[in-house]
Amino acid sequence: MVTSFMSEPTPDFSSLKLVDTHAHISFPQFDSDRERIIRQIEDDTISLLVEIGTNAEDSERAFRTVKGLRNAFFSAGVHPHDSSGLDKEGLLKLESLLFSDKAVAVGEIGLDFFRNLSPVEDQIRAFKEQLELAARLDLPVVVHVREAYSEAYKILKEFGHFKGVIHAFSADLEYARMFVELGFFLGIGGPLTYKKNDELREVVREVSLDRLVCETDCPYLPPVPFRGKRNEPYYVGYVIEEIANQKGISPISCSESLLNNAMRLFSISL
Repeated sequence: MVTSFMSEPTPDFSSLKLVDTHAHISFPQFDSDRERIIRQIEDDTISLLVEIGTNAEDSERAFRTVKGLRNAFFSAGVHPHDSSGLDKEGLLKLESLLFSDKAVAVGEIGLDFFRNLSPVEDQIRAFKEQLELAARLDLPVVVHVREAYSEAYKILKEFGHFKGVIHAFSADLEYARMFVELGFFLGIGGPLTYKKNDELREVVREVSLDRLVCETDCPYLPPVPFRGKRNEPYYVGYVIEEIANQKGISPISCSESLLNNAMRLFSISL
């Protein structure tokens, strides 16, 4: 269960470029303090934030959340959990949102065979339809994969749109290299800090820094020391510090590289 925020001392990440390439601050978990986070974006405490849509309605809410913010952008897409509800009207709605100058990606799309909240055939159909939309609009994709790395890789390779990020990457080094070789970035978040996640730390050490982006997936996947609590964009600083630790470089340098990666991935100029 996600509990309230700020039960731990607030760390000082003021020297870092805090970049959250995968946030959900438009979700109800932020209704009580969303304005505080928006102020962090406005005063450059958060250097860059991408608010991620998970269905047509949520994508519109994501757009409304960031439309007045200089350092925040959004994606529009239908999550595999909601795939069975994606119809022609929904695709048209996504496309209309993606014409906004604040839209930087199609997502969150992909496959989730762990929960199977939508039938597998609907997930595959929706994934392919949204890949086609992204290719037509020349936008990167934000890809959610859980218990479906082989299937997702096969679809992406066959489709040929190699522009995007594998969000919350959780497979092994072999898959990491396969997706990077296609041209994808890997999204690295709070799980990197979990004690038993040596496999992900190996991925971060071995994959070139210029193919990594940092993220929170807030309100989910909080880093240590906030496990079990609500995540938020500021906590991406813990992720940046751990990436820097695994790479043997300074957190400041690492944060600057990760900001440049995010801008390159999403074709953003700040």
